[in-house]
Amino acid sequence: MRLLTNHIATPTTRAIRVALDGAPFSYRAGQAAAIGRVGDLLTPYSIACAPSDTERDGYLEFLVKVDGSNRFGALVTALEAGTELQVTPASGGFTIPASATGHPLLFIAGGTGIAPLRSMIREYLRQSPAARPALVYSARTPEEFAYGEEFRALADEGRLDLTLTLTGDAREWRHARGRAGDHHLAELATAKTVCFICGPPAMVVDVPEALVRLGVPRNQIRTENW
Repeated sequence: MRLLTNHIATPTTRAIRVALDGAPFSYRAGQAAAIGRVGDLLTPYSIACAPSDTERDGYLEFLVKVDGSNRFGALVTALEAGTELQVTPASGGFTIPASATGHPLLFIAGGTGIAPLRSMIREYLRQSPAARPALVYSARTPEEFAYGEEFRALADEGRLDLTLTLTGDAREWRHARGRAGDHHLAELATAKTVCFICGPPAMVVDVPEALVRLGVPRNQIRTENW
């Protein structure tokens, strides 16, 4: 496998595409795989594209935080197209279960936690084009909403109920503010809603409690840390 493209997604992340070059790679929306240069230690990341994207286009997409906390995030900005990469088989149970069929879906993301949720949303909308899932997405600054234009376009088309909420300061921000909580979720959460949460540890702890207070059964709440 090789690096196909490497572009800036937000000021602190890169969206990279890995060409499969004909190699088979199966996964479910929401799963993760570990990635790295050939011979390096591998770092796990959620796959940010949908299985139908990969089947059609022949690549995997990952949203990589640029920092020094792990080997791949520390070197990703310097990687050039054509670099040979290793990718492990996909794994993980953070996926849309069959039991969610017929239920309204609510996705709640913070920061790069959007990656597996994007995969789920894209695949779900392809399989259920008449559906209208909801996404509550929080970021620290207006520039940190990865795939923001894509989600806004879906919202404009009436295919996604979108709430963008800012946790930092910005004078020109006209949307919601604060960490995702009861006041953002009250009109979206019901006893029938199936919820998917991915983001910082505090979000993954606090948001399920908010959803339970709003009447969502715990067995309909699925979480993933990043």
